[in-house]
Amino acid sequence: MHTTSREIKSNQSFAHPKLSAFVLRHLNSKFRRPYSEHSVSAFKHVAQRVLEENKPLIFDSFCGTGQSTAILAQKHPDCMIIGIDQSEVRLSKHRPNTRNNYLLVRADTDDFWRLAAAAGWILKYHYIFYPNPWPKSGHFKRRIHGSPLFITLLELGGCIEVRSNWQIYIEEFGMALSCTGRTAVITRIDPGQPVSLFEKKYRDSNQHLWRINAKLSAEIL
Repeated sequence: MHTTSREIKSNQSFAHPKLSAFVLRHLNSKFRRPYSEHSVSAFKHVAQRVLEENKPLIFDSFCGTGQSTAILAQKHPDCMIIGIDQSEVRLSKHRPNTRNNYLLVRADTDDFWRLAAAAGWILKYHYIFYPNPWPKSGHFKRRIHGSPLFITLLELGGCIEVRSNWQIYIEEFGMALSCTGRTAVITRIDPGQPVSLFEKKYRDSNQHLWRINAKLSAEIL
């Protein structure tokens, strides 16, 4: 069935005016929200598998149905790809394939990132495909780069790629990285093979799709 998607509507025409202030504030503070029990349990299970595999790690955060995770497993056969999503419903729609170098985990992504960083994990790549843009200006702190968890994202290191159908989101992400002394490359993409159902829907709706790539740390496996 052919589905279409409306373009993002926002009361922002440019980057959020308080972006730098929020990022710098988070750089000098510590996020201390308690972990959820199911996230801790999920992390322990995954940590054991990571120990057994002993491969370079890749995160596919907010992976939804895990379609993108499976595609990444094929793209990076020598790595262990971990797809993370908090929705059991979305994850239950995954169609597994024969590859054994990826797994899906139901966990609060914020918790999982912090647990991974606390365990000293350093990623080779981190992919975030079409995160919730929270387009209202008043919801800026819910965007990844506007939240306290942005610092944890940096701690996980590696090379990051974020995709969005909202250009402002990608530009803001780049500005947030600049606040921490990192540089990024922003490009408009025309995906031949969509990495996810969201990307297919946005592409089929003739929306402009954007990507940002950056190296978060020098310590890459």
